[in-house]
Amino acid sequence: MQRRSFLLGMLTMIALAPIKVWAALWNRPAFEALKIKDATQYLNVSEEIPSGDIVIVAPERAENGAVVQIEIRSNIQNTEAIAIFVENNPTPLIANFMFGDGADPFVVTRIKMAETSDLKIVVKAGSQYFTNAKNITVLENGCG
Repeated sequence: MQRRSFLLGMLTMIALAPIKVWAALWNRPAFEALKIKDATQYLNVSEEIPSGDIVIVAPERAENGAVVQIEIRSNIQNTEAIAIFVENNPTPLIANFMFGDGADPFVVTRIKMAETSDLKIVVKAGSQYFTNAKNITVLENGCG
């Protein structure tokens, strides 16, 4: 019986190990920051370079801020990460997608927007950070 308990305990530890690894990679302070400036600091974003090579496909006007579909494509060589921010949300960092070598830096997702705001994208490529933004008018509040 002790052997069975030991094996069950070991299997549980092995199964939970990947969860702990992912949790270590998650930048909690960045996602809990209340201002974009603070969130970018927690992501170690230094100087941001404006770039038209970040393509943002999003509506000019969102009927319902609870579901706003956006598409982001980075045409910047060696893109490693794409971070999505909504300036006027209670917590502005929406997502931070990481890309491995050879991955297509393209994201389609739905986000919530509390009110009319800029959708700001920050792309990490090597030691540089590039940015682009688009203003979206929200007609019905999405973060209540």
